[in-house]
Amino acid sequence: MKEDYYKILGVSKGATQGEIKKAYRKMAIKYHPDKNPNDKAAEDKFKDAAEAYEVLSNSDKKAKYDQFGHQAFQNGGAGFSGGMNMDDIFSQFGDIFGGAFGGGGFGGFGGQRQRVVKGSNLRVRVNLTLEEISKGVDKKIKVKRKIKAPGATFKTCSTCNGNGQVTRITSTILGRMQTSATCQSCGGAGQMIDNRPKGADANGLVVAEETVKIPIPPGVVDEMQLKVSGKGNEAPGNGINGDLLVVINEVPHEKLQREGDNLHYELYVSMPDAILGTNKEISTVTGKVRIKIDPGMQSGKILRLRGKGIPNINGYATGDLLVHVNVWTPKTLNKKQKQFFESMKDDEHFDPKPESSDKSFFDRVKDMFS
Repeated sequence: MKEDYYKILGVSKGATQGEIKKAYRKMAIKYHPDKNPNDKAAEDKFKDAAEAYEVLSNSDKKAKYDQFGHQAFQNGGAGFSGGMNMDDIFSQFGDIFGGAFGGGGFGGFGGQRQRVVKGSNLRVRVNLTLEEISKGVDKKIKVKRKIKAPGATFKTCSTCNGNGQVTRITSTILGRMQTSATCQSCGGAGQMIDNRPKGADANGLVVAEETVKIPIPPGVVDEMQLKVSGKGNEAPGNGINGDLLVVINEVPHEKLQREGDNLHYELYVSMPDAILGTNKEISTVTGKVRIKIDPGMQSGKILRLRGKGIPNINGYATGDLLVHVNVWTPKTLNKKQKQFFESMKDDEHFDPKPESSDKSFFDRVKDMFS
């Protein structure tokens, strides 16, 4: 089981962004690979800290994590989908360190580390039915993304000598000061286009269409964002690919309404069926089921079908299907029907006699959320 992100950084759930950033910087410096060469355990802790910070430093991801835990980012979710590589971490969080490692962001103890450029992310929306959300599904979508053009070659940037950064030393009244900045010639990539094929852009990239398989776990919610690592735009030279961000769009169901993990179904029965009793077939996310309407069924009765709702995203349990029974009262009657009901007006069987088992509206609402 994955360790809690707050525990990894040693902060509480109520920690501010400043406290989270400070805690991550402390952990990353402690376990930095340049400080712990050939130490696999330290490298794993370094990656874990970066993974925790990537989620907790983003307000949207933090909110999803607080609500759904690690399940929110599994199967290519908004977290790491199997973990970031070292270049990915250095690319995203190098600015956290300032001059802690040789004055150049993530420069090492033995020298400056080359800055790694990451390709831009792509964002798509995927429509899912309640049936697909209930079971989980693999979706295949066509994505247009930038890739390196066939035949494109790159050369080391002559301005920064492949470091992606340029260092300047200036004299001040306090002494000599060293600063590092992103190389403007190569944009921090450390490489420049050498051979640019026809049709390629200035970075040697072309647009290509690719079919991407997206594994959707059961129980996702509307507007949840998943991530497919490396399926965004490629970066020029030796950079790393961007990611494909997938936003879930829950398609409204014709007869079912979702509320968290529970589903609601409005069932209308005729007055004769409510009086005499009957069996009704209704739709669920797993198919059709038949339910029994007992004789004397009251309008407003809620029938709970346990386990017929949506699986919880954290795998705790499956929600229920709540069937709301509505007894339909006819708006028009013929002469014979009117005469029948007029003759029943004073019949004791038609007098309201609620029993203790016939719950009030407020009790029924309370049951819905229990």
